[in-house]
Amino acid sequence: MWANNEPELGRSALRIWIAVVAMALSATAASPASSETVCTLLLNARSAEILVENGDCTSRVTPASTFKIALAVMGYDAGILRDAHDPVMAFRSGDPDWGGANWKRDTDPADWMRYSVLWYSQRITAAMGSATLTRYAQEFDYGNADFSGDPGLENGLERAWVSSSLQISPREQAAFLRALVLDALPVDRQAMARARSIVEVKRSAGWMLHGKTGAAYPRRADRSFDYANGWGWYVGWAEREGDVLIFARLTQANQRSSASPGLLARDAFLQEWPELVGLH
Repeated sequence: MWANNEPELGRSALRIWIAVVAMALSATAASPASSETVCTLLLNARSAEILVENGDCTSRVTPASTFKIALAVMGYDAGILRDAHDPVMAFRSGDPDWGGANWKRDTDPADWMRYSVLWYSQRITAAMGSATLTRYAQEFDYGNADFSGDPGLENGLERAWVSSSLQISPREQAAFLRALVLDALPVDRQAMARARSIVEVKRSAGWMLHGKTGAAYPRRADRSFDYANGWGWYVGWAEREGDVLIFARLTQANQRSSASPGLLARDAFLQEWPELVGLH
């Protein structure tokens, strides 16, 4: 998509604003929904220069639904997914349905990504199997590449990426996404292009932000979920006039909310974006 040796983003005004604003944003980590920003990471896709790194961006946590980006690449490369609308899979009785009406109907890859449909992910992982998933994740340097699932339950294909064995840091998220936008993953280029094409786009201050949210809740010792301390992710890449930035935002709530931690993380990040990149 972009050559690795292209000139790096060299706009001094952008870098000056980023350096100044990053400090201010790190001081306003609390959102109206009472979540704390764990990490904000912004880097140049071409040069890998880190433009912003606030908070703990090296500790691993569950990727939750952000894993769908990596799974889309795997699925397209393996031939399980074919394009944005093929295959269409039917909702079946017993499939996870807590995502509402959009989870209870026929779903194609575009809707899977848009509505973050868990059971569609499970169909892909079941078709691949643990060995193939692990191989891809290791080749992608995708966190700890652990698809074993919860200890003793053999449920890795159902939920390894949701508060379970698969863990990834914001830095590792950014490295994976950089490889994806540079067509540098060890898979077919068409698979990468098709995966990129189904990632949701938001617009802010003249930038197009391609991103995926993720939300999950830590497990307590008794295996119940800690709904007051949910993780929220928003990861992806932003484009404007040839400039490409990779971003990762990770938050953790400190009280229970009816809103998804991932959507809250996304909305807060989008609100900060114009100031973060020095545009009004």
